[in-house]
Amino acid sequence: MNSKEALAFVKRHGIVLQAARGPVPSVAEAIAGGPIRGSWWGHPKGRLIYSATQAIGESPEVLVCKLIDGKVTYVHRRLWPALVKLASRFEPEQLAQVRDEHTQSGAHVSKTKPFPTWVPDEILREAKALSVDEAEKVLALLLIPKQQARQRRNNPPSNS
Repeated sequence: MNSKEALAFVKRHGIVLQAARGPVPSVAEAIAGGPIRGSWWGHPKGRLIYSATQAIGESPEVLVCKLIDGKVTYVHRRLWPALVKLASRFEPEQLAQVRDEHTQSGAHVSKTKPFPTWVPDEILREAKALSVDEAEKVLALLLIPKQQARQRRNNPPSNS
Protein backbone atom coordinates (compact mmCIF):
# COMPACT_ATOMS: atom_id res chain seq x y z
CA MET A 1 0.00 0.00 0.00
CA ASN A 2 1.50 3.32 -1.04
CA SER A 3 0.61 6.77 0.33
CA LYS A 4 -2.19 7.32 -2.19
CA GLU A 5 -3.71 3.94 -1.34
CA ALA A 6 -3.39 4.71 2.39
CA LEU A 7 -5.41 7.91 1.89
CA ALA A 8 -8.01 5.92 -0.04
CA PHE A 9 -8.10 3.45 2.88
CA VAL A 10 -8.94 6.29 5.27
CA LYS A 11 -11.55 7.67 2.89
CA ARG A 12 -13.17 4.25 2.44
CA HIS A 13 -13.35 3.44 6.16
CA GLY A 14 -13.99 7.00 7.39
CA ILE A 15 -12.28 6.49 10.74
CA VAL A 16 -9.13 4.43 11.20
CA LEU A 17 -6.43 4.09 13.80
CA GLN A 18 -2.81 4.73 12.95
CA ALA A 19 -1.51 1.55 14.57
CA ALA A 20 -3.52 0.62 17.66
CA ARG A 21 -6.18 -2.07 17.81
CA GLY A 22 -9.72 -0.93 18.34
CA PRO A 23 -13.23 -0.81 16.90
CA VAL A 24 -11.96 0.45 13.52
CA PRO A 25 -9.21 -0.77 11.17
CA SER A 26 -5.55 0.16 11.60
CA VAL A 27 -3.54 1.66 8.74
CA ALA A 28 -0.34 0.05 10.02
CA GLU A 29 -1.90 -3.41 10.11
CA ALA A 30 -3.43 -2.93 6.67
CA ILE A 31 -0.01 -2.07 5.25
CA ALA A 32 1.70 -4.88 7.16
CA GLY A 33 -0.90 -7.36 5.98
CA GLY A 34 -1.94 -8.39 9.50
CA PRO A 35 -1.36 -7.82 13.21
CA ILE A 36 1.94 -6.28 14.25
CA ARG A 37 3.76 -7.50 17.34
CA GLY A 38 5.41 -4.67 19.24
CA SER A 39 6.09 -1.34 17.60
CA TRP A 40 5.40 -0.89 13.89
CA TRP A 41 8.69 0.99 13.67
CA GLY A 42 10.52 -2.35 13.89
CA HIS A 43 8.30 -4.07 11.32
CA PRO A 44 9.86 -4.88 7.91
CA LYS A 45 7.30 -2.49 6.37
CA GLY A 46 7.96 0.21 9.00
CA ARG A 47 9.31 2.73 6.47
CA LEU A 48 6.29 2.22 4.23
CA ILE A 49 3.97 2.64 7.23
CA TYR A 50 5.82 5.84 8.19
CA SER A 51 5.57 7.24 4.67
CA ALA A 52 1.85 6.45 4.50
CA THR A 53 1.09 7.96 7.91
CA GLN A 54 2.98 11.13 6.96
CA ALA A 55 0.91 11.47 3.79
CA ILE A 56 -2.31 10.89 5.69
CA GLY A 57 -1.35 13.42 8.36
CA GLU A 58 -0.57 16.07 5.75
CA SER A 59 -3.86 15.64 3.89
CA PRO A 60 -6.38 18.46 4.31
CA GLU A 61 -9.07 15.78 3.97
CA VAL A 62 -8.05 14.01 7.20
CA LEU A 63 -8.33 15.07 10.83
CA VAL A 64 -5.57 13.61 12.97
CA CYS A 65 -6.76 13.37 16.56
CA LYS A 66 -6.83 10.98 19.52
CA LEU A 67 -10.50 10.11 19.26
CA ILE A 68 -10.29 6.41 20.11
CA ASP A 69 -8.75 5.43 23.44
CA GLY A 70 -6.21 8.26 23.28
CA LYS A 71 -4.58 6.68 20.21
CA VAL A 72 -3.75 8.44 16.94
CA THR A 73 -6.95 8.33 14.91
CA TYR A 74 -7.58 9.50 11.35
CA VAL A 75 -11.05 10.87 10.51
CA HIS A 76 -11.96 11.56 6.89
CA ARG A 77 -13.57 14.92 6.15
CA ARG A 78 -16.86 13.33 5.10
CA LEU A 79 -17.41 12.36 8.77
CA TRP A 80 -16.50 15.71 10.29
CA PRO A 81 -20.08 17.09 10.28
CA ALA A 82 -21.29 14.09 12.31
CA LEU A 83 -18.35 14.42 14.68
CA VAL A 84 -19.12 18.11 15.20
CA LYS A 85 -22.83 17.40 15.69
CA LEU A 86 -22.08 14.86 18.42
CA ALA A 87 -19.09 16.68 19.91
CA SER A 88 -20.70 16.86 23.36
CA ARG A 89 -20.41 13.06 23.59
CA PHE A 90 -16.63 13.24 23.47
CA GLU A 91 -13.97 14.78 25.67
CA PRO A 92 -12.43 17.98 24.24
CA GLU A 93 -8.97 16.37 23.98
CA GLN A 94 -10.43 13.57 21.83
CA LEU A 95 -11.47 16.12 19.21
CA ALA A 96 -8.33 18.26 19.28
CA GLN A 97 -6.35 18.25 16.05
CA VAL A 98 -2.88 16.76 16.53
CA ARG A 99 0.03 17.64 14.26
CA ASP A 100 3.65 16.57 14.40
CA GLU A 101 6.08 19.29 13.47
CA HIS A 102 9.81 19.12 12.95
CA THR A 103 11.92 21.66 14.81
CA GLN A 104 15.10 23.17 13.36
CA SER A 105 17.09 20.67 15.41
CA GLY A 106 15.22 17.81 13.70
CA ALA A 107 13.19 16.84 16.76
CA HIS A 108 9.48 16.02 16.52
CA VAL A 109 7.08 18.19 18.49
CA SER A 110 3.40 17.37 18.82
CA LYS A 111 1.12 20.41 18.49
CA THR A 112 -2.59 20.43 19.22
CA LYS A 113 -5.31 22.73 17.96
CA PRO A 114 -8.36 22.58 20.22
CA PHE A 115 -11.82 21.72 19.00
CA PRO A 116 -13.63 23.56 17.40
CA THR A 117 -10.95 26.01 16.21
CA TRP A 118 -9.79 23.58 13.49
CA VAL A 119 -13.32 23.09 12.09
CA PRO A 120 -13.96 24.88 8.76
CA ASP A 121 -17.09 27.06 8.55
CA GLU A 122 -18.47 24.82 5.81
CA ILE A 123 -18.33 21.81 8.15
CA LEU A 124 -20.02 23.79 10.94
CA ARG A 125 -22.87 24.61 8.55
CA GLU A 126 -23.17 20.96 7.47
CA ALA A 127 -23.19 19.84 11.11
CA LYS A 128 -25.95 22.30 11.94
CA ALA A 129 -28.09 20.93 9.09
CA LEU A 130 -27.46 17.30 10.15
CA SER A 131 -29.92 15.63 12.51
CA VAL A 132 -28.68 13.86 15.62
CA ASP A 133 -30.09 10.58 14.25
CA GLU A 134 -28.15 10.98 11.00
CA ALA A 135 -24.95 11.79 12.88
CA GLU A 136 -25.43 8.77 15.14
CA LYS A 137 -25.80 6.51 12.12
CA VAL A 138 -22.59 7.88 10.59
CA LEU A 139 -20.64 7.37 13.82
CA ALA A 140 -22.44 4.22 15.00
CA LEU A 141 -19.25 2.21 15.31
CA LEU A 142 -17.88 4.70 17.84
CA LEU A 143 -21.09 4.89 19.83
CA ILE A 144 -21.75 1.18 20.39
CA PRO A 145 -20.20 -0.73 23.29
CA LYS A 146 -16.60 -1.87 22.70
CA GLN A 147 -17.43 -5.60 22.63
CA GLN A 148 -20.00 -5.11 19.86
CA ALA A 149 -17.56 -2.90 17.95
CA ARG A 150 -14.86 -5.57 18.16
CA GLN A 151 -17.29 -8.17 16.81
CA ARG A 152 -18.30 -5.91 13.91
CA ARG A 153 -14.66 -5.15 13.09
CA ASN A 154 -13.83 -8.84 13.00
CA ASN A 155 -16.97 -9.77 11.07
CA PRO A 156 -17.79 -6.85 8.76
CA PRO A 157 -21.09 -6.98 6.87
CA SER A 158 -20.80 -8.16 3.30
CA ASN A 159 -21.38 -5.66 0.50
CA SER A 160 -23.44 -7.98 -1.62
